[in-house]
Amino acid sequence: MGDLAKIFKAYDVRGVVPDELDEETSEAVGAAFVEVTGAGTVVVAHDMRASSGPLAAAFARGATSRGADVVHAGLGSTDLLYYASGSLALPGVMFTASHNPARYNGMKMCRAGAVPIGGDSGLAEIRDRAAELLRSGVGGDGGGTVSERDLLRGYADHLRTLVDLSGIRPLKVVVDAGNGMGGHTVPVVFEGLPLELSELYFELDGDFPNHEANPIEPDNLRDLQKAVLDVGADIGLAFDGDADRCWVIDERGESVSPSAITALVAVRELARHPGAMIIHNLITSRSVPEIVAEHGGEPVRTRVGHSFIKAEMARTGAVFGGEHSAHYYFKDFWSADSGMLAALHVLAALGGQDRPLSEILTDYARYAASGEINSTVADQAGAAARVRETFAGRDGVTFDELDGLTVSGPGWWFNLRPSNTEPLLRLNAEAADEIQMAAIRDEVLAVVRS
Repeated sequence: MGDLAKIFKAYDVRGVVPDELDEETSEAVGAAFVEVTGAGTVVVAHDMRASSGPLAAAFARGATSRGADVVHAGLGSTDLLYYASGSLALPGVMFTASHNPARYNGMKMCRAGAVPIGGDSGLAEIRDRAAELLRSGVGGDGGGTVSERDLLRGYADHLRTLVDLSGIRPLKVVVDAGNGMGGHTVPVVFEGLPLELSELYFELDGDFPNHEANPIEPDNLRDLQKAVLDVGADIGLAFDGDADRCWVIDERGESVSPSAITALVAVRELARHPGAMIIHNLITSRSVPEIVAEHGGEPVRTRVGHSFIKAEMARTGAVFGGEHSAHYYFKDFWSADSGMLAALHVLAALGGQDRPLSEILTDYARYAASGEINSTVADQAGAAARVRETFAGRDGVTFDELDGLTVSGPGWWFNLRPSNTEPLLRLNAEAADEIQMAAIRDEVLAVVRS
Protein backbone atom coordinates (compact mmCIF):
# COMPACT_ATOMS: atom_id res chain seq x y z
CA MET A 1 0.00 0.00 0.00
CA GLY A 2 1.50 3.33 -1.07
CA ASP A 3 2.04 6.43 1.02
CA LEU A 4 -0.33 8.82 -0.74
CA ALA A 5 0.88 11.89 1.10
CA LYS A 6 4.35 11.20 -0.25
CA ILE A 7 3.55 10.31 -3.86
CA PHE A 8 0.94 12.96 -4.70
CA LYS A 9 2.84 16.03 -5.94
CA ALA A 10 1.67 19.47 -7.07
CA TYR A 11 0.34 18.23 -10.42
CA ASP A 12 1.05 14.50 -10.71
CA VAL A 13 1.62 11.27 -8.81
CA ARG A 14 5.13 9.87 -8.57
CA GLY A 15 6.96 7.38 -6.38
CA VAL A 16 9.18 4.32 -6.07
CA VAL A 17 7.58 1.05 -7.20
CA PRO A 18 6.43 -0.94 -5.27
CA ASP A 19 7.55 0.70 -2.01
CA GLU A 20 5.52 3.89 -2.54
CA LEU A 21 3.31 3.14 -5.54
CA ASP A 22 1.84 -0.31 -6.16
CA GLU A 23 -1.13 -1.90 -7.92
CA GLU A 24 -3.38 -1.73 -4.85
CA THR A 25 -2.75 2.00 -4.67
CA SER A 26 -3.32 2.46 -8.40
CA GLU A 27 -6.64 0.62 -8.18
CA ALA A 28 -7.76 2.88 -5.34
CA VAL A 29 -6.70 5.96 -7.31
CA GLY A 30 -8.69 4.70 -10.32
CA ALA A 31 -11.85 4.42 -8.25
CA ALA A 32 -11.23 7.79 -6.60
CA PHE A 33 -10.55 9.43 -9.96
CA VAL A 34 -13.99 8.42 -11.24
CA GLU A 35 -15.75 9.40 -8.02
CA VAL A 36 -14.14 12.84 -7.86
CA THR A 37 -14.31 13.73 -11.56
CA GLY A 38 -17.61 12.03 -12.35
CA ALA A 39 -16.03 10.52 -15.46
CA GLY A 40 -18.17 8.12 -17.47
CA THR A 41 -15.22 7.08 -19.63
CA VAL A 42 -11.47 7.46 -19.04
CA VAL A 43 -8.65 7.08 -21.57
CA VAL A 44 -5.42 5.53 -20.30
CA ALA A 45 -1.94 5.15 -21.81
CA HIS A 46 1.43 4.08 -20.42
CA ASP A 47 5.15 4.19 -21.12
CA MET A 48 7.63 1.32 -21.51
CA ARG A 49 8.53 0.76 -17.83
CA ALA A 50 7.93 -2.80 -16.65
CA SER A 51 5.54 -1.56 -13.96
CA SER A 52 3.52 0.76 -16.22
CA GLY A 53 1.24 -1.81 -17.85
CA PRO A 54 0.28 -3.49 -14.55
CA LEU A 55 -0.32 -0.13 -12.86
CA ALA A 56 -2.52 1.00 -15.75
CA ALA A 57 -4.49 -2.25 -15.58
CA ALA A 58 -4.99 -1.82 -11.84
CA PHE A 59 -6.21 1.75 -12.36
CA ALA A 60 -8.68 0.43 -14.94
CA ARG A 61 -10.01 -2.10 -12.41
CA GLY A 62 -10.64 0.71 -9.96
CA ALA A 63 -12.29 2.92 -12.57
CA THR A 64 -14.56 0.16 -13.88
CA SER A 65 -15.54 -0.76 -10.32
CA ARG A 66 -17.21 2.66 -10.19
CA GLY A 67 -19.07 2.13 -13.44
CA ALA A 68 -16.72 4.01 -15.79
CA ASP A 69 -15.57 2.59 -19.09
CA VAL A 70 -11.85 2.65 -19.88
CA VAL A 71 -10.33 3.22 -23.31
CA HIS A 72 -6.87 1.68 -23.11
CA ALA A 73 -4.51 3.25 -25.66
CA GLY A 74 -1.57 1.04 -24.64
CA LEU A 75 1.97 2.28 -25.20
CA GLY A 76 2.20 5.99 -25.82
CA SER A 77 3.98 9.23 -25.07
CA THR A 78 2.47 11.72 -22.66
CA ASP A 79 1.49 14.01 -25.51
CA LEU A 80 -0.24 11.07 -27.20
CA LEU A 81 -2.37 10.82 -24.04
CA TYR A 82 -3.12 14.55 -24.33
CA TYR A 83 -4.10 13.98 -27.97
CA ALA A 84 -6.41 11.19 -26.86
CA SER A 85 -7.98 13.33 -24.15
CA GLY A 86 -8.44 16.24 -26.54
CA SER A 87 -9.64 14.41 -29.64
CA LEU A 88 -11.96 12.03 -27.75
CA ALA A 89 -13.09 14.69 -25.23
CA LEU A 90 -12.30 12.33 -22.35
CA PRO A 91 -10.43 12.66 -19.07
CA GLY A 92 -7.16 10.77 -19.20
CA VAL A 93 -4.34 9.28 -17.18
CA MET A 94 -0.79 8.63 -18.38
CA PHE A 95 1.36 6.13 -16.48
CA THR A 96 4.96 7.32 -16.56
CA ALA A 97 7.72 8.70 -14.39
CA SER A 98 9.01 10.74 -17.32
CA HIS A 99 12.79 11.19 -17.00
CA ASN A 100 13.06 9.69 -13.50
CA PRO A 101 15.10 6.52 -12.84
CA ALA A 102 13.74 3.06 -13.60
CA ARG A 103 12.55 2.33 -10.05
CA TYR A 104 10.01 5.17 -10.24
CA ASN A 105 6.59 5.36 -11.81
CA GLY A 106 3.66 7.73 -11.64
CA MET A 107 0.49 9.18 -13.15
CA LYS A 108 -0.26 12.39 -15.02
CA MET A 109 -3.97 13.18 -14.93
CA CYS A 110 -6.17 15.49 -16.96
CA ARG A 111 -9.80 16.27 -17.51
CA ALA A 112 -11.46 16.11 -20.93
CA GLY A 113 -9.67 18.31 -23.44
CA ALA A 114 -6.31 17.74 -21.73
CA VAL A 115 -7.20 20.23 -18.97
CA PRO A 116 -4.67 19.55 -16.19
CA ILE A 117 -5.62 18.24 -12.77
CA GLY A 118 -3.40 19.76 -10.09
CA GLY A 119 -3.28 20.12 -6.35
CA ASP A 120 -5.92 22.83 -6.30
CA SER A 121 -8.07 21.44 -9.12
CA GLY A 122 -9.00 17.95 -7.97
CA LEU A 123 -5.75 16.12 -7.26
CA ALA A 124 -5.95 16.63 -3.50
CA GLU A 125 -9.52 15.31 -3.45
CA ILE A 126 -8.49 12.25 -5.47
CA ARG A 127 -5.62 11.64 -3.02
CA ASP A 128 -7.87 11.91 0.03
CA ARG A 129 -10.59 9.67 -1.41
CA ALA A 130 -8.01 7.08 -2.52
CA ALA A 131 -6.60 7.04 1.03
CA GLU A 132 -10.09 6.26 2.38
CA LEU A 133 -10.52 3.44 -0.15
CA LEU A 134 -7.14 1.95 0.77
CA ARG A 135 -8.31 1.74 4.37
CA SER A 136 -11.79 0.39 3.62
CA GLY A 137 -11.15 -1.59 0.45
CA VAL A 138 -12.07 -0.53 -3.07
CA GLY A 139 -14.92 -3.03 -3.48
CA GLY A 140 -17.67 -2.22 -5.93
CA ASP A 141 -18.67 -3.88 -9.19
CA GLY A 142 -19.92 -1.06 -11.31
CA GLY A 143 -19.83 -2.99 -14.54
CA GLY A 144 -17.58 -0.67 -16.49
CA THR A 145 -15.78 -2.09 -19.53
CA VAL A 146 -12.23 -1.90 -20.88
CA SER A 147 -11.62 -1.56 -24.62
CA GLU A 148 -8.32 -1.24 -26.46
CA ARG A 149 -7.74 1.45 -29.06
CA ASP A 150 -4.61 2.20 -31.08
CA LEU A 151 -4.27 5.98 -31.30
CA LEU A 152 -0.68 6.29 -32.55
CA ARG A 153 -1.56 6.88 -36.21
CA GLY A 154 -4.25 9.41 -35.32
CA TYR A 155 -1.77 11.23 -33.07
CA ALA A 156 0.85 11.37 -35.81
CA ASP A 157 -1.62 12.51 -38.45
CA HIS A 158 -2.97 15.23 -36.18
CA LEU A 159 0.50 16.65 -35.44
CA ARG A 160 1.26 16.73 -39.16
CA THR A 161 -1.83 18.91 -39.71
CA LEU A 162 -0.46 21.54 -37.30
CA VAL A 163 2.89 22.16 -39.05
CA ASP A 164 3.39 22.52 -42.80
CA LEU A 165 6.28 20.27 -43.76
CA SER A 166 5.29 19.82 -47.39
CA GLY A 167 8.07 21.91 -48.88
CA ILE A 168 11.06 21.14 -46.67
CA ARG A 169 14.38 20.15 -48.17
CA PRO A 170 15.95 16.74 -47.39
CA LEU A 171 17.55 16.72 -43.94
CA LYS A 172 19.85 14.39 -42.04
CA VAL A 173 18.41 13.94 -38.55
CA VAL A 174 19.72 12.01 -35.57
CA VAL A 175 17.23 11.19 -32.84
CA ASP A 176 18.18 9.89 -29.39
CA ALA A 177 15.07 8.34 -27.85
CA GLY A 178 16.93 7.33 -24.68
CA ASN A 179 15.14 3.94 -24.75
CA GLY A 180 11.97 5.90 -24.04
CA MET A 181 8.71 6.50 -25.87
CA GLY A 182 10.28 8.53 -28.66
CA GLY A 183 11.40 5.18 -30.05
CA HIS A 184 7.72 4.31 -30.42
CA THR A 185 6.37 7.60 -31.76
CA VAL A 186 9.15 9.09 -33.91
CA PRO A 187 9.06 6.46 -36.71
CA VAL A 188 5.34 6.97 -37.23
CA VAL A 189 5.35 10.79 -36.97
CA PHE A 190 8.37 11.14 -39.30
CA GLU A 191 7.12 8.57 -41.82
CA GLY A 192 7.11 9.92 -45.38
CA LEU A 193 9.08 13.09 -44.61
CA PRO A 194 12.30 13.78 -46.58
CA LEU A 195 14.44 12.88 -43.57
CA GLU A 196 17.45 10.60 -43.45
CA LEU A 197 16.95 9.33 -39.91
CA SER A 198 19.70 7.91 -37.71
CA GLU A 199 18.26 6.22 -34.62
CA LEU A 200 19.92 6.12 -31.20
CA TYR A 201 18.45 3.93 -28.45
CA PHE A 202 15.02 3.38 -30.00
CA GLU A 203 14.60 0.03 -28.22
CA LEU A 204 11.95 0.48 -25.53
CA ASP A 205 13.60 -0.32 -22.21
CA GLY A 206 12.43 1.13 -18.91
CA ASP A 207 15.76 0.25 -17.29
CA PHE A 208 17.46 2.90 -19.48
CA PRO A 209 20.61 0.87 -20.21
CA ASN A 210 22.43 3.59 -22.19
CA HIS A 211 21.82 6.80 -20.26
CA GLU A 212 19.08 8.52 -18.29
CA ALA A 213 16.27 9.74 -20.51
CA ASN A 214 16.70 13.29 -19.24
CA PRO A 215 18.11 15.62 -21.91
CA ILE A 216 18.40 18.63 -19.60
CA GLU A 217 21.53 16.97 -18.15
CA PRO A 218 24.51 17.58 -20.50
CA ASP A 219 26.01 14.12 -19.95
CA ASN A 220 22.90 12.55 -21.47
CA LEU A 221 23.46 14.44 -24.72
CA ARG A 222 27.03 13.28 -25.37
CA ASP A 223 26.11 10.31 -27.59
CA LEU A 224 23.74 12.41 -29.67
CA GLN A 225 26.29 15.20 -30.11
CA LYS A 226 28.90 12.70 -31.28
CA ALA A 227 26.47 11.03 -33.67
CA VAL A 228 25.46 14.36 -35.24
CA LEU A 229 29.12 15.06 -36.03
CA ASP A 230 29.87 11.48 -37.12
CA VAL A 231 27.10 11.35 -39.73
CA GLY A 232 27.22 15.03 -40.70
CA ALA A 233 23.63 15.58 -39.61
CA ASP A 234 21.73 18.81 -39.99
CA ILE A 235 20.13 18.46 -36.55
CA GLY A 236 19.91 16.21 -33.52
CA LEU A 237 16.82 15.69 -31.35
CA ALA A 238 16.74 14.15 -27.86
CA PHE A 239 13.49 13.11 -26.16
CA ASP A 240 12.96 12.35 -22.51
CA GLY A 241 11.43 9.12 -21.18
CA ASP A 242 7.79 9.93 -21.92
CA ALA A 243 8.72 12.01 -24.99
CA ASP A 244 6.90 15.16 -23.94
CA ARG A 245 10.17 17.15 -23.95
CA CYS A 246 12.55 17.62 -26.87
CA TRP A 247 16.10 18.99 -26.77
CA VAL A 248 17.85 20.22 -29.92
CA ILE A 249 21.47 19.84 -31.07
CA ASP A 250 22.73 21.92 -34.01
CA GLU A 251 24.88 20.71 -36.92
CA ARG A 252 28.08 21.59 -34.97
CA GLY A 253 27.09 19.21 -32.18
CA GLU A 254 26.29 22.17 -29.90
CA SER A 255 23.39 22.11 -27.47
CA VAL A 256 20.68 24.66 -28.28
CA SER A 257 19.07 26.60 -25.46
CA PRO A 258 15.32 25.91 -25.11
CA SER A 259 14.95 29.70 -24.88
CA ALA A 260 16.16 29.97 -28.48
CA ILE A 261 13.70 27.27 -29.53
CA THR A 262 10.94 29.09 -27.64
CA ALA A 263 11.72 32.29 -29.52
CA LEU A 264 11.90 30.52 -32.88
CA VAL A 265 8.56 28.75 -32.44
CA ALA A 266 6.99 31.92 -31.03
CA VAL A 267 7.90 33.83 -34.19
CA ARG A 268 6.36 31.06 -36.32
CA GLU A 269 3.16 31.08 -34.25
CA LEU A 270 2.94 34.87 -34.36
CA ALA A 271 3.12 34.72 -38.14
CA ARG A 272 -0.09 32.67 -37.99
CA HIS A 273 -1.67 34.61 -35.10
CA PRO A 274 -0.55 38.27 -35.29
CA GLY A 275 -0.60 40.10 -31.99
CA ALA A 276 -1.14 36.94 -29.93
CA MET A 277 0.08 36.32 -26.41
CA ILE A 278 3.15 34.11 -25.83
CA ILE A 279 3.92 32.60 -22.42
CA HIS A 280 7.46 32.32 -21.06
CA ASN A 281 8.58 31.48 -17.56
CA LEU A 282 10.76 33.89 -15.63
CA ILE A 283 14.04 32.02 -16.15
CA THR A 284 13.86 31.81 -19.92
CA SER A 285 16.20 34.22 -21.66
CA ARG A 286 15.24 37.89 -21.85
CA SER A 287 15.61 37.45 -25.59
CA VAL A 288 12.24 35.65 -25.62
CA PRO A 289 10.02 38.58 -24.55
CA GLU A 290 12.15 40.97 -26.63
CA ILE A 291 11.69 38.90 -29.80
CA VAL A 292 8.00 38.33 -29.12
CA ALA A 293 7.44 42.09 -28.77
CA GLU A 294 9.54 42.82 -31.89
CA HIS A 295 7.25 40.50 -33.88
CA GLY A 296 4.09 42.15 -32.63
CA GLY A 297 3.22 39.64 -29.92
CA GLU A 298 2.47 40.16 -26.25
CA PRO A 299 4.88 38.32 -23.91
CA VAL A 300 3.43 37.03 -20.64
CA ARG A 301 5.84 36.15 -17.81
CA THR A 302 4.95 33.32 -15.40
CA ARG A 303 6.33 31.33 -12.53
CA VAL A 304 8.36 28.21 -13.30
CA GLY A 305 6.35 25.03 -13.64
CA HIS A 306 4.00 23.03 -15.80
CA SER A 307 0.89 23.93 -13.79
CA PHE A 308 1.56 27.68 -13.91
CA ILE A 309 2.19 27.70 -17.65
CA LYS A 310 -1.01 25.77 -18.37
CA ALA A 311 -3.03 28.00 -16.06
CA GLU A 312 -1.75 31.09 -17.88
CA MET A 313 -2.41 29.50 -21.26
CA ALA A 314 -6.03 28.99 -20.21
CA ARG A 315 -6.40 32.42 -18.59
CA THR A 316 -4.87 34.46 -21.40
CA GLY A 317 -5.67 32.44 -24.51
CA ALA A 318 -1.98 32.48 -25.42
CA VAL A 319 -1.12 30.59 -28.61
CA PHE A 320 2.22 29.21 -27.39
CA GLY A 321 4.34 28.85 -24.29
CA GLY A 322 7.90 27.72 -23.64
CA GLU A 323 10.02 26.77 -20.65
CA HIS A 324 13.77 26.52 -20.01
CA SER A 325 13.26 22.77 -19.41
CA ALA A 326 12.25 22.15 -23.07
CA HIS A 327 8.52 21.91 -22.42
CA TYR A 328 6.56 23.62 -25.21
CA TYR A 329 2.81 24.32 -25.04
CA PHE A 330 0.47 24.90 -28.00
CA LYS A 331 -3.03 26.35 -28.03
CA ASP A 332 -3.91 24.27 -31.08
CA PHE A 333 -2.84 21.15 -29.15
CA TRP A 334 -5.39 21.78 -26.39
CA SER A 335 -2.86 24.12 -24.70
CA ALA A 336 -0.91 21.01 -23.71
CA ASP A 337 2.81 20.42 -24.11
CA SER A 338 4.30 18.39 -26.94
CA GLY A 339 8.00 17.90 -27.55
CA MET A 340 7.18 16.25 -30.86
CA LEU A 341 5.21 19.24 -32.12
CA ALA A 342 8.09 21.55 -31.15
CA ALA A 343 10.47 19.26 -33.05
CA LEU A 344 8.29 19.48 -36.17
CA HIS A 345 8.33 23.28 -35.97
CA VAL A 346 12.14 23.28 -35.82
CA LEU A 347 12.36 20.85 -38.74
CA ALA A 348 9.99 23.06 -40.74
CA ALA A 349 12.05 26.17 -39.97
CA LEU A 350 15.31 24.44 -40.85
CA GLY A 351 14.01 22.65 -43.92
CA GLY A 352 12.24 25.69 -45.31
CA GLN A 353 15.50 27.45 -46.23
CA ASP A 354 19.16 26.65 -46.90
CA ARG A 355 21.00 28.04 -43.86
CA PRO A 356 22.37 25.67 -41.18
CA LEU A 357 20.57 25.54 -37.87
CA SER A 358 23.33 27.34 -35.95
CA GLU A 359 23.06 30.31 -38.30
CA ILE A 360 19.26 30.45 -38.03
CA LEU A 361 19.46 30.44 -34.25
CA THR A 362 21.83 33.41 -34.05
CA ASP A 363 18.68 35.47 -34.58
CA TYR A 364 17.21 34.07 -31.35
CA ALA A 365 20.14 33.77 -28.92
CA ARG A 366 21.35 37.16 -27.71
CA TYR A 367 22.77 36.70 -24.23
CA ALA A 368 25.12 34.53 -22.16
CA ALA A 369 23.38 32.28 -19.65
CA SER A 370 24.66 30.27 -16.71
CA GLY A 371 22.19 27.43 -16.90
CA GLU A 372 20.67 26.21 -13.64
CA ILE A 373 23.16 25.85 -10.78
CA ASN A 374 22.09 24.16 -7.53
CA SER A 375 23.53 24.93 -4.10
CA THR A 376 22.76 22.91 -0.98
CA VAL A 377 21.60 25.43 1.63
CA ALA A 378 19.98 24.62 4.98
CA ASP A 379 18.49 28.10 5.42
CA GLN A 380 17.18 28.98 1.98
CA ALA A 381 15.34 32.12 3.08
CA GLY A 382 18.36 33.38 4.98
CA ALA A 383 20.67 32.88 2.02
CA ALA A 384 18.25 34.66 -0.33
CA ALA A 385 18.00 37.56 2.14
CA ARG A 386 21.82 37.88 2.20
CA VAL A 387 21.85 38.02 -1.59
CA ARG A 388 19.17 40.71 -1.65
CA GLU A 389 21.10 42.75 0.89
CA THR A 390 24.28 42.41 -1.17
CA PHE A 391 22.64 43.95 -4.26
CA ALA A 392 20.38 46.46 -2.51
CA GLY A 393 21.21 50.10 -3.20
CA ARG A 394 23.19 49.50 -6.39
CA ASP A 395 22.38 51.82 -9.27
CA GLY A 396 19.70 50.52 -11.61
CA VAL A 397 19.03 47.33 -9.60
CA THR A 398 15.44 46.13 -9.14
CA PHE A 399 13.90 43.17 -7.33
CA ASP A 400 10.79 41.05 -7.74
CA GLU A 401 9.53 37.94 -5.97
CA LEU A 402 7.12 36.37 -8.46
CA ASP A 403 8.99 33.07 -8.02
CA GLY A 404 11.91 33.18 -5.62
CA LEU A 405 14.08 36.28 -5.90
CA THR A 406 14.77 37.92 -9.26
CA VAL A 407 17.37 40.70 -9.31
CA SER A 408 17.85 42.81 -12.46
CA GLY A 409 20.58 45.29 -13.24
CA PRO A 410 22.08 47.07 -16.24
CA GLY A 411 22.55 44.35 -18.85
CA TRP A 412 22.08 41.42 -16.46
CA TRP A 413 19.62 39.53 -14.25
CA PHE A 414 19.51 36.48 -12.05
CA ASN A 415 16.86 34.40 -10.31
CA LEU A 416 17.32 32.45 -7.09
CA ARG A 417 14.56 29.92 -6.35
CA PRO A 418 14.22 27.42 -3.51
CA SER A 419 13.49 23.79 -4.34
CA ASN A 420 10.10 22.61 -3.09
CA THR A 421 11.42 19.18 -2.15
CA GLU A 422 15.13 19.53 -1.30
CA PRO A 423 17.36 21.95 0.69
CA LEU A 424 18.53 23.60 -2.52
CA LEU A 425 18.67 27.06 -4.02
CA ARG A 426 18.59 27.14 -7.82
CA LEU A 427 20.46 29.97 -9.56
CA ASN A 428 19.93 31.10 -13.15
CA ALA A 429 21.88 34.12 -14.36
CA GLU A 430 22.08 35.92 -17.70
CA ALA A 431 24.05 38.89 -19.00
CA ALA A 432 25.12 40.62 -22.18
CA ASP A 433 28.34 38.59 -22.43
CA GLU A 434 30.14 35.69 -20.78
CA ILE A 435 32.43 37.90 -18.67
CA GLN A 436 29.58 39.87 -17.12
CA MET A 437 27.47 36.74 -16.62
CA ALA A 438 30.34 34.90 -14.89
CA ALA A 439 30.97 37.85 -12.59
CA ILE A 440 27.31 38.02 -11.49
CA ARG A 441 27.07 34.24 -11.18
CA ASP A 442 30.17 33.94 -9.05
CA GLU A 443 29.21 36.85 -6.78
CA VAL A 444 25.79 35.33 -6.05
CA LEU A 445 27.22 31.84 -5.47
CA ALA A 446 29.81 33.21 -3.09
CA VAL A 447 27.08 34.79 -0.96
CA VAL A 448 24.77 31.77 -1.14
CA ARG A 449 27.51 29.33 -0.20
CA SER A 450 29.17 31.45 2.47
